[in-house]
Amino acid sequence: MPLFDTQALNPGVARREVFGWAMYDFANSGYTTVVLTAVFNAYFVGVVADGADWGTFVWTLVLGLSNALVMLATPVLGAWADARAAKKLLLVATTVGCVLATAALGGVGRGDLWLAVGAIVVSNFCYAIGEQLTAAFLPELAQRKAMGRVSGWGWSLGYFGGMLTLGLSLGYVIWAQGQGLPATHFVPVTMLITAVVYALASLATFALLKERAVPQPVSVKGAVGTALQRLHRTWHEARRFEDFRWLLACAVFYQAGIAVVIALAAIYAEEVLGFKQTQTMALIFLVNIASAAGAFAFGYWQDRIGHRKALGLTLWGWVLMTLLAMAATTPGPFWVAAVIAGLCMGSSQSAGRALAGLFAPPDRLAEFYGLWTFATRASAIVGPITYGLVTWLTGGNHRLGILSTGLFFVVGLLLLRRIDVTRGQAAALAAGAPSEK
Repeated sequence: MPLFDTQALNPGVARREVFGWAMYDFANSGYTTVVLTAVFNAYFVGVVADGADWGTFVWTLVLGLSNALVMLATPVLGAWADARAAKKLLLVATTVGCVLATAALGGVGRGDLWLAVGAIVVSNFCYAIGEQLTAAFLPELAQRKAMGRVSGWGWSLGYFGGMLTLGLSLGYVIWAQGQGLPATHFVPVTMLITAVVYALASLATFALLKERAVPQPVSVKGAVGTALQRLHRTWHEARRFEDFRWLLACAVFYQAGIAVVIALAAIYAEEVLGFKQTQTMALIFLVNIASAAGAFAFGYWQDRIGHRKALGLTLWGWVLMTLLAMAATTPGPFWVAAVIAGLCMGSSQSAGRALAGLFAPPDRLAEFYGLWTFATRASAIVGPITYGLVTWLTGGNHRLGILSTGLFFVVGLLLLRRIDVTRGQAAALAAGAPSEK
């Protein structure tokens, strides 16, 4: 089967356009990999905050603020983009914002706290809005029955983009350390590398992706009001879907744990186990490889054993990972924990999204997935801030921080037990039939 199989695409959609759409995942993955996961987070705590006990807590507060702004802005910006048929225009704007703010991180040195805070809030906000905008293009490109497959093309390409940006950054860091240059020199350069790769790779998206939507005969104010009313209505009506509500609660907890791993793994490695910058970057590189392999293999496996059981197995994997990380006193066990995290990363997120699709009425998928996105954004605030607060209150005890992360996965497992897949599917199907084309 050829790459970007046209049978999965809507009429009039060419392979090159899907390639352009998928290239945005390639472009923006370097931001999360290098800035949020592998390099700048640890640099923020160790250099910008000069190793203070409050450094990790402030880092998590900054991410929490940015994600809170995303939650508030998403309905408004989405409604504006729909009313004006301007998803692509807004995507260009948020890309420019993220690239410029990431480049601004290249000017952050020791003690430059407010510059770092401002650049992270803006860059993460623009990244998150851009990520949601690209998701909004998916129904225009893929047939309903193949949206998972087409989404997977972008997901897979994104791992390669993250590894390319991280690999280029790692190569420069190795060279710089060989020259005796300090982190205050080579970390800012990796921010510039990330910004350049993001900018160049996104050009394929802007050149090939089309805006198929048409302006709506409503005012932007009216569209925003309708979007907010729809969100409120969907939340109110979702109370009738017991298993969907339990899944949302479960997702808030286990996604909070995953958000901690994404945002704080490098900080833990350097603060607790004394990893050097190159070791941390190599570790994250390995995690990306494990994530790609796990997501690919698990996608087939979960269809055989069932999404609920599959999600439960990955949550037990996350519990094991946190216990290994907490107990590790040498790099070896932590490397094992990192591989387990990579294998569980895409797998648990994929299984959760699949369950959300099963429990949502077929003709209201977009509305219910809006609640799913809202829940996962909330978890991205709760998880890291909890970790940061624990380390701050315990004088920088990261082992207790990672233990608190394990509790998120345990609660997720307990909530998962309340979910009945058969009952949830029946409730969704009873609420309405899929629309016919």
